[in-house]
Formats: sequence, C-alpha cells, structure tokens
Amino acid sequence: MVDDVSAALDLLRCGEVELLGRMPWSSNATFLARVGEGETETHAIYKPHRGERPLWDFPSGLWRREVAAFELSEALGWRLVPPTVLRDGPLGEGSLQQFVHVDHDDHYFTMLEEDDEALLAQLRAMCCFDLIANNTDRKSGHCLLDAARHVWGIDHGLAFHAEFKLRTVIWDFAGEPIPEHLLVDVAGLLDRGLPEAFTELLDPFERDAVCARARAVLAEAEFPVDHTGRAYPWPLI
Repeated sequence: MVDDVSAALDLLRCGEVELLGRMPWSSNATFLARVGEGETETHAIYKPHRGERPLWDFPSGLWRREVAAFELSEALGWRLVPPTVLRDGPLGEGSLQQFVHVDHDDHYFTMLEEDDEALLAQLRAMCCFDLIANNTDRKSGHCLLDAARHVWGIDHGLAFHAEFKLRTVIWDFAGEPIPEHLLVDVAGLLDRGLPEAFTELLDPFERDAVCARARAVLAEAEFPVDHTGRAYPWPLI
C-alpha cells in the first residue's frame, strides 16, 4: 500500500491497470487489480459501472458514491476511506480504490471486543462519518484494521441517499456525546462548504441532504439511538 495519499491518488489515476481476478461474495462485479507505473505498484479494488446490478432505491452509478465517500472523509480530515478515484479501466468507467492488506478475521465486532481506546476513537469517527454520509450498508466486515492499527471503511456504494435510511452495525456508542474534535471538524466542513471534488459526484438533493445531516450532527451532538430495531444491514458481517 502506498502510504502517501497524493502519491497513491496519482498512481491510481495514471498507472496501468491489470485485472487479477473477481472478488468473491460481491453482489456487483468487483475486481482485484494491480496498478503500476514504472517501479511503483499497488493493489486496488476496481468496481466498473457496467458490473452494477440495478437497484430500485438507488440510481445507477454506485461507483461514484465510492469516490464521494473518500472525498468526504478527506474533507473532514478523518482519513477513514482508502484513496479512491474515478477511472476508465479495463471494463469501462468505474471506481478504483487502493487495496488495504488486512487480517480478515478482524472486523468491527472484534475491534470492539479489544476495548482499546485508540481503536474506539477511530470507530466513533466512523460512526459519525456514517451519519453524515447516510451509509445504508455498514457491515462489520466493512471496517478493516491494517498492520499499523488504522481503521479503514470500505464499500460505500449505498450511501448519500437524499432520504435518511441509516443501516449500520455501529450502535454501541448510542446516546454518548460525539467527541468535541469531531464536531469541530464537521463545523469546519460546513463553514468551508462542500468541496467541488465531492459535490460533482452527487445530485443537488443529495448534496443538500449531506449538509442537513451535518447540521443535525452539530445540533444533537450525540450519537443517535435506534428505537426501531431495524437499522441494521444484513448480513451483519
């Protein structure tokens, strides 16, 4: 994994893409790829538009939401989503995200069991991110822990809908105050305005909804409680 974000983005945008195989257990076409330029290379996850299955509740173009999640994470300064770009790849236009090498026995529930404050702080940030992004599919396995103990979130194609429909496994902080430093970052994002690299990926209603959810996070200043028992994805992991 290329650690420098700018270098990783340049490689993803300009490197030669070689498909290595299809990822298992994905509802849409998802491929492991090697991206190389000169002597530098990285693995990446490629999600082409043409491989998407139509959904009744989301418009076509889930790959754009993958990129939007990265742009939002960067705009907040939270570095929760691996570098992700729009790319015309071997199977056409889609998203290309740097692959994170992890032990897949680790996921949200196992991280929670460690009771490690450094991990919990990152998971609280992920929880707050999902509120703003309106993530409808935060499974436990969508939280990855790398060798440096950094938590990454993946699979954000089902996010940013204008209608609030949060579905997540991260309910363990419900009722807690949102940490002040996260609120400061959210306020800063609203003060600066959503960056163009983010807004061009969503429609006007979705962009307005992002700002409305961010304002709600600031107004409530605590993690919400699910009173329905239905705000979970399936499967959980």
